Amino acid sequence: MVSAAGQRYTTLMIDLHSHTTASDGQHPPHEQIGMAAKAGVTVLAVTDHDTVSGLDACEAAAKEHGVRLVPGIEISVHLNNREVHILGHFVDRTVPKLGSFDVELKIFREKRMGLMVDKLASLGFPVTMEAVKAIAGNAHLARPHLARWLVNQGYCTSTQEAFSRFLGDGKPAAVARFDVTPEQAIELIHFAHGTATVAHPGPTRLNRYELEQLKLRGLDGIEVHHSDHPPTQRRQFLEWAKELELIPTAGSDFHGVKVAPDRHFGSVGMDPDEFKKLESLRR
Repeated sequence: MVSAAGQRYTTLMIDLHSHTTASDGQHPPHEQIGMAAKAGVTVLAVTDHDTVSGLDACEAAAKEHGVRLVPGIEISVHLNNREVHILGHFVDRTVPKLGSFDVELKIFREKRMGLMVDKLASLGFPVTMEAVKAIAGNAHLARPHLARWLVNQGYCTSTQEAFSRFLGDGKPAAVARFDVTPEQAIELIHFAHGTATVAHPGPTRLNRYELEQLKLRGLDGIEVHHSDHPPTQRRQFLEWAKELELIPTAGSDFHGVKVAPDRHFGSVGMDPDEFKKLESLRR
């Protein structure tokens, strides 16, 4: 088996980054795990944004399809006045502190969504909380759900356009996020017996100094192989991972073909030996 990055593996296809309808993904757990298995993924992490609520259903689906599930979470943090994401892998979803964080974020996200809906309404858009909740289902409310409403109603041609015009930082309908520091996210993940990896450092424009600072705060890995990273970036991040003794991981960041068509299962793969190293760091 050869990954999109040109690496040759034997029997495993390891994808440590994906999202279900528990956050902003398109597919429910049983459907998503089946899609991953069909694409040849044998080890899959489900890392929904700020929640572990979908992991029980994912565990059942993974057993049905013969896929090893790595229970995970993706936590949004603030670093140098911008949003960065920290992936937790191998987390114990039964740890009360993790559950409390989940509940607290769900409440905050609903309040934040209400403010964003009000801002869009003041701009003349006939949006309601009920309409956004119909898109989100039982998931934590997040900007991609509001972006999908704008696309579904024909006001934007893509979720990317919705962010660039209305929902991104500094845009007319933007509302400040819940303030979580990298230290708090990494500490929470470690407290839940997991490992902490920085997600897609390319799109978030992380530099070597910032990665070094995250390493000093307890970071275990860096998502080198991501669907949005061109080969030149992957080589650069791999070099920094070696220099900083961070585990290089891989993740498709799968959300579903309607949500993110360029991020699909099988687009990246992780070296099984590096996966074993990451797993050995479990707390």
